[in-house]
Amino acid sequence: MLQDIQILNEKETRGGFGEGILEVGRKNKNVVALTADLAGSLKLNAFIKEFPDRFIQCGIAEANMIGVAAGLTIGGKIPYTTTFANFSTSRVYDQIRQSVAYSGKNVKICASHAGLTLGEDGATHQVLEDIGMMKMLPGMTVIVPCDFNQTKAATMAIADYEGPVYLRFGRPKCANFTAENAHFEIGKAQLLAEGTDISIFACGHMVWHAVEAAKILAEKGISVELINIHTIKPLDEAAIIKSITKTGCIVTAEEHQINGGLGDSIANVASRYCAVPHEYVAVMDTFGESGTPNQLMQKYGLTKENIVAAAQKALLRKAK
Repeated sequence: MLQDIQILNEKETRGGFGEGILEVGRKNKNVVALTADLAGSLKLNAFIKEFPDRFIQCGIAEANMIGVAAGLTIGGKIPYTTTFANFSTSRVYDQIRQSVAYSGKNVKICASHAGLTLGEDGATHQVLEDIGMMKMLPGMTVIVPCDFNQTKAATMAIADYEGPVYLRFGRPKCANFTAENAHFEIGKAQLLAEGTDISIFACGHMVWHAVEAAKILAEKGISVELINIHTIKPLDEAAIIKSITKTGCIVTAEEHQINGGLGDSIANVASRYCAVPHEYVAVMDTFGESGTPNQLMQKYGLTKENIVAAAQKALLRKAK
């Protein structure tokens, strides 16, 4: 199964969002797009051209955009707010908490340019805390798809999901490897490869790095169970428990701070049901900096080599 996972092409996950919102907009007349002066960056131009009356340009006023979106839900609309992930969360956390999460408004908070791979814009624009911030909000669903195809599918799926959603994706081109038009089920982990020695859980851009790491480990005779946790909340606890009960050790990989993200969610489940050795591949409690995406992923330890090293360390702990 592992060897069957191959790159179809390289595409931007934000491009998957752009195609997804256009397609779901054709199917559901209640879908409305809002942006905070970043229509081009969020690939909304095709949607705007086809549905000009269902697009609201809020300008550089993200807090107001969240308030407008919350109000639109009262009339039955399904608003998709769009801006960079940092501006989608840190800048407007109070408005999300009070106007969206607290009252369970059906707002889809769509956040591009997440993580270090925003690149040269630097630490002020690279949000690495957003998964933790958003999953802490009661009733908030948190989705981090792994590639173009899955981002498109997730963008369409959330229109039929009642309740607030945080959809996180990135800026650069990355490996596009999941099946086109595959069904996306919110809250259901995606098993990419079965294995017996170690469980690797990853999300977002890190899933492809985990695929490459798993192939390297397989060459070393290590059997990897590889799971794409595209939905951080609600978490597929059953899939996690089933996997770690079998393998007895864990690696988690995410483009996020070590605190508060996917790794902590997995550790929470493991501590309650099946405590096993666990190694994290994540940003180690620091801000980013300016640089190309590849340079930053290398410097901050978010590569296939780092995942391989973490797996070998977890296996050594398991052996003891």
